[in-house]
Amino acid sequence: MAKKKIEAEEERVVEEILVEEDTKKKIDVKIAVKGVRGARFDKESWKPKTSTGIKVKSGEIDNIDYILDNRLKIMEPEIVDTLMPNLIIDLLLVGQAKGKFGGGQKRVFRQTQKKTREGNKPKFGTFAIIGNEDGYVGIGYGKSKETVPAREKATRTAKQNLIKISRGCGSWQCSCNNPHSVPFVVEGKCGSVRVKLIPAPRGTGLCIEVECSKVLKIAGIKDVWSHTFGQTRSKVNLIYACFDALKKVMEIKLQKETAENLGITEGSTSIKE
Repeated sequence: MAKKKIEAEEERVVEEILVEEDTKKKIDVKIAVKGVRGARFDKESWKPKTSTGIKVKSGEIDNIDYILDNRLKIMEPEIVDTLMPNLIIDLLLVGQAKGKFGGGQKRVFRQTQKKTREGNKPKFGTFAIIGNEDGYVGIGYGKSKETVPAREKATRTAKQNLIKISRGCGSWQCSCNNPHSVPFVVEGKCGSVRVKLIPAPRGTGLCIEVECSKVLKIAGIKDVWSHTFGQTRSKVNLIYACFDALKKVMEIKLQKETAENLGITEGSTSIKE
């Protein structure tokens, strides 16, 4: 009896230690995620390597619109951190956990494996989106052997791919002259996937696939209809096609009178004479 009590006590102690270790790991993970999401950029310690970065740090360039309008390439993510410090960062559900018959839950990391003589070598990929919900959005895909470097790489790429979009009220059913939808029909393509964005009246919402709706929401679009073609089960191509459609909104130039009638806003600025 005494021996059984000792064994039971030892098992209880081991279980407590394992629970404490799991709790510490969860806390460490939460702290790491919180540190990435809420980390503040230190401008003084930044050493720019490009001419655009040097001008941004010296104060010669103090507006992100100057860089985007002149089509200057953003090679350093610190440029976006300096000019737009309050950007929202989110990860898209592009992966899936292991489950029987494809019943796994959606995950932010997309895991792939490479077969070698040493065994399976897994890699993790993730999609990051950034924006201010007011006309600016960027997406980036990062891949690495571990989850944290993949997330950081995706965030850096999203900042380098930041774009400005036009919003307006292109629906004949609304004509409210407020920038709540896309100003006209646009179509983006990636691989076999094509995504068509159609203006919708106020109150319609984002009638599009869930992950694409996150991209549109963080860009500042509140109402839209959509039509998709091709192999839409490929999430990566679907997201890239949606982002390509947003890019094409800025490629079409309109007269000022037409822009005013549609209530078009470029970024956070309204178009006026």
